[in-house]
Amino acid sequence: MTRPQICVRNLHYVYRAPNGEIWPALRGVDLEIEAGEYNAIIGANGSGKSTLVRHFNALLLPEKGDVWVEGRNTRDVTAHPFIRQSVGMVFQFPEDQIVASVVEEDVAFGLENLGLAESEIRQRVAEMLQVLGLWEHRQRPSHLLSAGQIQRLALAGVLVVRPRCLVLDEATTMLDPQGRMRLLDLVEALNREGITLIHVTHHMDEAARAQRVIVMHHGRIVLDGSPETVFANSDHLESLGLEIPPTLRLAKRLHLIYAGFPARALQPEDLLNNIPPFPGDAKGNSINVSENARKVESTLIEVKGLGHTYLQGTPMAHVALQDVDLQVGEGEAVALMGATGSGKSTLLQHLNGLLLPQKGEVRVGPFTLPANLDLRHVRQYAGLLMQNPEVQFFETYVGDEVAFAPRQMGVKDLRERVRWALGMVGLDFDTYKDRPLFTLSGGERRKVALASVLAMQPKVLLLDEPTAGLDPASRRGLLLSLNQLRANGVTHVIATHHLDDLLPLIDRVEILVKGTHWAGGLPQQVVANGLALQTSGLVTPLLFHVILSLRQKGWPVPWVNHEAQLIMAVQMALGVGS
Repeated sequence: MTRPQICVRNLHYVYRAPNGEIWPALRGVDLEIEAGEYNAIIGANGSGKSTLVRHFNALLLPEKGDVWVEGRNTRDVTAHPFIRQSVGMVFQFPEDQIVASVVEEDVAFGLENLGLAESEIRQRVAEMLQVLGLWEHRQRPSHLLSAGQIQRLALAGVLVVRPRCLVLDEATTMLDPQGRMRLLDLVEALNREGITLIHVTHHMDEAARAQRVIVMHHGRIVLDGSPETVFANSDHLESLGLEIPPTLRLAKRLHLIYAGFPARALQPEDLLNNIPPFPGDAKGNSINVSENARKVESTLIEVKGLGHTYLQGTPMAHVALQDVDLQVGEGEAVALMGATGSGKSTLLQHLNGLLLPQKGEVRVGPFTLPANLDLRHVRQYAGLLMQNPEVQFFETYVGDEVAFAPRQMGVKDLRERVRWALGMVGLDFDTYKDRPLFTLSGGERRKVALASVLAMQPKVLLLDEPTAGLDPASRRGLLLSLNQLRANGVTHVIATHHLDDLLPLIDRVEILVKGTHWAGGLPQQVVANGLALQTSGLVTPLLFHVILSLRQKGWPVPWVNHEAQLIMAVQMALGVGS
C-alpha cells in the first residue's frame, strides 16, 4: 500500500496574542492527500484554510498532532528543505514571497539556491516568464507591478522550481478573468502531468473544477468528496457561509420553472449548451441593448486628460495612465474594469489625492487637484479601500484600527461609530473589537479595512477589488451594505475584475486598456461589444451569457442585472406564477 503524499493527523493550531489570549485556528484535522490529486479547499473567512495549507510545507508547525510530507514529519527541522522544495506555495498575499527587486531576479532566486547551472536558470526563467505573461516586465522593479502581476510573479517563482505539489492560496484573487482562466488551465495541465494540486478558493466555480472538494468550518473538515457530492448539500453549505457554484444555482432555479433546463450543470458550458428553445410564441423578440441609463443630477467626479508615469524620467519609466477622461455623477455606482496592469488602481489613487496628476485635472466634489489643498479633507471626503488591506493598517487591534481615522477627525461617540462600521461589513463588535489584526484571515482583514474607511462616513467610496478574498456570504453582505450606502447618497467607484458579484449595484462600466479609456456604458452595452471585453482581458458575466443564449433560442427575456429578475422574466415568458 502506497503512503499518501501529505498525511495530517489530529492537527491543532492556535494563534496567540501578546497578552496570552489564544484563538484556535485548527481543531483536530485529519486528512490524506494522494499524489496527483486535484483538491479544492473551501470554507468561510476564518475557517482555517490558510492555516492548514501552511502546515503542508512547514511554514507552520503543529501545536498538537502531526503532518507528514512524503513520509517526512514537518516537526523534523532537517526535513524542511526537502519539504519546501516538494510543496510549493503561492500565498494569499503574494507580495510576502517576493524577495528580489527585479522581476527576472525574483524568479531565478529559488533556482540559484538549488545550485543549478546559469544556462539552465536563464532558460527556465525565460520559459516561465513567457508562460505567465511577464516577459515584457522582466526588467521592471517588482514593487511597481500591479497586484495581479505580483500574483503571477509569485506563481512563476514557485513553478520554476518544479515542485511535486502546488498549493494555491487564493492565487486567482487579483487576476483579471482571462488571466484567471489561463492560470487555472496552466495548473490543471500540470496536474495532468502528475503534479498534486491543492487550491484554496472562495470561488465555487473554481472548486467545481477539482476532483475533490474539502470543506472547512471553524477549524475542522466538515465535508469531503467529489464536487457533485459536496455541492448537492446546498442547505448545509449555506449554513456554513458558502454556496453552490453560480452556474449550478442558476440551472437549478431555471429547472424548477421549466424541466427543459438542465438541473445539474456545474460548468457554464453545461448550462449554455443545453438551454432549450422557447416553447411558446416569441414573435418580435430580437437581441437589442437598452439605452436607458440612470439619470444623474450633477457630476461629482471629473477627470480630464489624466496622465501618470511611474519612475518618470528614468530608464524604468512606465506609463500607467494617458489622457484618461472620466465623469461620475452624484450617487452613481461606476465599475472600473480592465486587465491586470490596465491602470485601474492608479486612477483610483488619483481620486483621493494619494497620487497627484502629472498631467491633466482631477476634481472630486469641491476639491480640485492639483492645488494647495489639505489632502486630509480630500481623503475624508473620498475614502479608499486598497487592494492589499494590510498596507493601510496602523494599529494592533481591530477596534483601534477602525477607530483610527474617526479619532483623528474628532468624532465624539467613537465607540458607536466603530460598532456601526463593523456591523456594516458583517463583523460583530464585541467579538472582533479586541482581536489582534494578525490573527485575522485575509477576508476578515479586508472587512476591517473597509470598516476603517466606512468609519469616516465619506461621501465617495473608492473600492479596489472589494470582493477579493471574501467568502460567498460575505460578498452578499457587502453588496447589501453598499446598496444601503448608495441609497443614502454615497457615490461608488469600484475597480473590479468580478462584475458578476456587483452587477446588481452597478450603473455603468468604464474599461481601461493599457492606461487608456477604451469603452464605457451600461453593463449590457459593454457586453454587447464583445471586442471591448476580449481586448480588455475581461469575460462576459454568466448572467449576461445566459440572457444572450436565451434570446438566441427565442426566449422573450429583457436585459436585467440581477439573477432574481431573470427568473421572474422566464416565469412571465412561460405564464407561470412567481
